[in-house]
Amino acid sequence: MAESILILTEDEDLLDDLLRLCVAADAEAEVVHGGPVAAGQWERAPLVLVGDDRAVARQGAGRWPGRRPGVLLVGRDMDDPTIWARGVALGAEQVLHLPSDEPWLADRIADAVDRPGHPALTVGVIGGRGGAGASSLACALAVTSARQGKRTVLVDGDPLGGGLDILLGGERAPGPRWPAFVSARGRLSGSALDESLPRLHGVSLLSWDRADGARLPGEAMCTVLTAARRGGGLVVVDLPRVVDEAVGEALAQLDLGLLVVPGELRAVAGAQRVVATAGAMVRDLRVVARTASGGLAGAELARLLGLPLAGELPDEPGLSAASDAGEPPGTDARGVLARFSATLIERARAVQGAAV
Repeated sequence: MAESILILTEDEDLLDDLLRLCVAADAEAEVVHGGPVAAGQWERAPLVLVGDDRAVARQGAGRWPGRRPGVLLVGRDMDDPTIWARGVALGAEQVLHLPSDEPWLADRIADAVDRPGHPALTVGVIGGRGGAGASSLACALAVTSARQGKRTVLVDGDPLGGGLDILLGGERAPGPRWPAFVSARGRLSGSALDESLPRLHGVSLLSWDRADGARLPGEAMCTVLTAARRGGGLVVVDLPRVVDEAVGEALAQLDLGLLVVPGELRAVAGAQRVVATAGAMVRDLRVVARTASGGLAGAELARLLGLPLAGELPDEPGLSAASDAGEPPGTDARGVLARFSATLIERARAVQGAAV
């Protein structure tokens, strides 16, 4: 269990503000009134917030428990120059004034709780034309990653796609959908996002619902994806072919983009339009060739589109029947989609590891 943010203040108004910021970051807080801090409490806390009232009261009363990173002195009077001397005596990392420094402090609290490590491998899937199988591949990647024991988040980036919760058999699962996040701004706690989303087949899913489509601002997509990436593991984003502000934000955060293209000239023509708009926004865009007898081979599709080939993906027998029975794509670990997904994830992780 994560340690609590440590708060030292007797100022009730200041305490209310600090507790509010902790709640917003989904951070536990422990308040010490008056007396000394318990042994080890000062050292273990991921962040220590000291009210300037405590610093004033402690002047001339001896040393603080010990210098350590992550100690912040928080006051309200911006016209009091003596607070800086108290910050030095405390060994504070930063001296803050509320309310002006609230946004910075909110981010610092969220950082302390999220304990960021390597960001998640983030893969976006786009269809070269309608019905190419992009959503099925996105679901299979997520289900396969979860089966491997990895933290996995699947993000439905297409408000007109009908909702990935249906494809995962969880349209009645409780939890927020995109309309709950369209006003998201700034910093969102990754752990709070994980805990709130519906969890289906080991996957944390952010889907659209069947209500009238709300416009998704680019800032909301940026906020949510940044929070999802912060927790590590794998983030998969199912994206539409039309690029708007939100889709542009998602494309910019991808480590790998997969353009799913059936082996037919009409699909190539549609995919070329996608490459012309989305291609410049993705640092690594590759073709997944949906191969079939008599169709274009994967190498030829990649050549026509001017992109590297991620692999050839043949049809999986019985996929539609399994979906009708409530089994999402990728559920059968021996199936074509699951095996393709496992190989692709392994290769992408190797590239990500080499780049870190």
